[in-house]
Amino acid sequence: MARFKHIDTGPRFLPVVLEQQVIPGTFEHALHHRLDHEIDLSSLEARYRNDESGAPAYPPSLLLKVITNTTRPTRRPTPQ
Repeated sequence: MARFKHIDTGPRFLPVVLEQQVIPGTFEHALHHRLDHEIDLSSLEARYRNDESGAPAYPPSLLLKVITNTTRPTRRPTPQ
């Protein structure tokens, strides 16, 4: 079984709690919920080969959240 890094989403350096920052009804909230609870990522997890040696990896769900949220186009206000 692959070893993944423990991701602490609680406040550590800044008083930000991820679950409080992701607003229900938004794309980010839906993505966060689906990747953590509904989408089966076992096919991605099976590719990790760090069971006995190697450093713990970042979970595939976290990497997909980062990629999806940073590459998604956002609406920005136009300068007046």
